[in-house]
Amino acid sequence: MAHEFQSLSDESLARHSQAGDLAAFEELVRRYENRIYAFVFQSCGRDADAREVTQDTFVRAFEAIAQFDPRRPFVSWLFAIARRKGIDCFRSRIPGEGEPAPEEIDADDPAELLARREEAQDLWRRARRLLPDGQFQSLWLRYAEDMDIAQIARVLGKTQTHVKVLLFRARHKLAADWQTAPSTMVLTAKGVNL
Repeated sequence: MAHEFQSLSDESLARHSQAGDLAAFEELVRRYENRIYAFVFQSCGRDADAREVTQDTFVRAFEAIAQFDPRRPFVSWLFAIARRKGIDCFRSRIPGEGEPAPEEIDADDPAELLARREEAQDLWRRARRLLPDGQFQSLWLRYAEDMDIAQIARVLGKTQTHVKVLLFRARHKLAADWQTAPSTMVLTAKGVNL
């Protein structure tokens, strides 16, 4: 019986689920369980939380399946539930509940200052290698020099819109590169994340 469901669309399975067919809903869970888990895990970074939110997502989807409109994509409906359940989970978590409190970082500690400076230097070297001159210069002026868009436009002899495009493209290219090589570095010691 479950084999016959494999050829049905998600929306057809949802219609069967609305009619009370548990096997159809189980097929939807099979199709999306890993994807929902991966989506939630990207936000929370904790296996236990991601598993809990994934389970809550499917419980809520089962409870609300009668409200699903089969003329719309099931996947977006399900991921919207997962997103809301993730938000609910993270809001309800009390900092320190069941976990040791994170150690406070002393921002004036010389070792911490040195580590942040080295991270920033590594990050800038990497950005220099990856980015064309205009993108690198706009990024440097924005984050290292703390200039606003109008100032950067004047320095580079570009329009403000062009500077925004340069910054967008630079951030996008760096983000794509950093996703392939894990990095927790920030752009400057000021804590500006890309």
